[in-house]
Amino acid sequence: MKSVKKRTYGLKKLGIINPTRVYRNLSPAILVEKAIERGEGTLSSTGALVVTTGKYTGRSPEDKFIVDTEAIHDSIAWGKVNKPISKEKFDFIYSKVIAYLQNREIFVFDGFAGADPTCRLKFRIVNELASQNLFIQQLLIRPTKEELVNYAKEDYTIIAAPGFKCNPETDGVNSEAAIIIDYEAKKVVICGTQYSGEIKKSVFCIMNYLMPERDVLPMHCSANMDAETGETAVFFGLSGTGKTTLSADPRRLLIGDDEHGWSDHGVFNFEGGCYAKCINLDKNNEPEIYNAIRFGSLVENVVMDSGTRKLDFFDGSLTENTRVGYPIDYIENAQVTGVGHIPNVIIFLTADAFGVLPPISRLSKEAAMYHFITGFTSKLAGTERGVTEPQPTFSTCFGEPFMPKRPSVYAKMLGEKIEKYHTRVYLVNTGWTGGPYGIGERIKLKYTRAMINAALNGEIENQEFVHNKFFNVDVPQGCPDVPAEMLNPSNTWNNKESYDTYAEKLVKMFNDNFASKYPNISEDIVNAGPRIIE
Repeated sequence: MKSVKKRTYGLKKLGIINPTRVYRNLSPAILVEKAIERGEGTLSSTGALVVTTGKYTGRSPEDKFIVDTEAIHDSIAWGKVNKPISKEKFDFIYSKVIAYLQNREIFVFDGFAGADPTCRLKFRIVNELASQNLFIQQLLIRPTKEELVNYAKEDYTIIAAPGFKCNPETDGVNSEAAIIIDYEAKKVVICGTQYSGEIKKSVFCIMNYLMPERDVLPMHCSANMDAETGETAVFFGLSGTGKTTLSADPRRLLIGDDEHGWSDHGVFNFEGGCYAKCINLDKNNEPEIYNAIRFGSLVENVVMDSGTRKLDFFDGSLTENTRVGYPIDYIENAQVTGVGHIPNVIIFLTADAFGVLPPISRLSKEAAMYHFITGFTSKLAGTERGVTEPQPTFSTCFGEPFMPKRPSVYAKMLGEKIEKYHTRVYLVNTGWTGGPYGIGERIKLKYTRAMINAALNGEIENQEFVHNKFFNVDVPQGCPDVPAEMLNPSNTWNNKESYDTYAEKLVKMFNDNFASKYPNISEDIVNAGPRIIE
């Protein structure tokens, strides 16, 4: 009897020579069935697959490494974020992970990152878990049947084996988990953690490393566009600034919610899906995300009633970082192609808990480069143990953990594109007014939306602008549907001297951060940042 050759879909070259079975690009329905059969998760009342990720419910930055080789050494911004590991240690861990995967079911997804075909990369994701394979299939761009047949060689391979635990003493890492990128070998190993975001973010790190070589600016941002004119906007902002909420405008098409590239053709989504936070998710406030939690979605660490199978989005007992992954076409007003035009407007979002930044201000090219490099927002008093007053948080390029190159590389590209395309840039404070957190009040969402609408449609440019002496930005003196007195933040404080004190304190924080982290940035960018001008 003629034997049937076992299909391994290129796993032998990775060293996985004896899997019990290999599944490639299964449908979401079959992946859900396999995940339930294997005890990886259960279905919620809405049909979403619900899993818990154990010890690791978020990214593990201390366990992330880049293989330091001669070929890539000079192109990496080494430091606390981009930590080196030797090629020998990576190969040792890789060999153990490959040995672990022998005689197991393997799930493979071949897909794309980059909605613009001219800038697209092919990724092969190798999963131990069917649930994680479902996740990445929904998050990346899914090939057509024809594209899959003609897929040929992948550009990068990511192997995710959460069941394999590292031994820090012998493996030379910090814990049982490790996320290691070998840019030269074009391989990634993720082990010891089941948090699916590590897979997604590894794709971003690779795109953010390679895209500048193609004259594409990688951006950790959301993007949307006018459904009629095609005018496109991008929104940068760290957690808690309102990036997802403010870019999800029912009057505009959502291009993507997290990571994009800016080429000479326009803006394009790196992904084919969304990975949204679920904590305190309310149907009325965020209906797009709420309605996307259905069959085919993967829900992580949301508490579910075992009897009714209903999800409790207000229960953060497992983690505050509850998540759902779903394809972008689950959003009603999505730009499914993932491609927009050259950005007309850039919005930098910051939640200033000191209450001193203007609610909206216009930035010069140099100031835009400064605030892009800086990536400011603030932690709130009482949100973390030991935090008794607002504390600044600075994340390079609004995505420091995912930007392997030097900040100057990305900032230079941003400045060049702003100048070339005459893109308007605004800094929008979604934080406090009338005083710091605990004294003032959060800027009302309706006012922030009105200011962003005026920035997008150009009405804000019809106003008179006044230069702010603390933050070195131009502030409009009027905006449709916004009280004029709140546009200049000092007007909302009862004690003007107290405003000056807090403003000077925040200016110093900006200056100290910039001086310590970016000592070699050009003087014209440094001078465009916050500084007290008499």
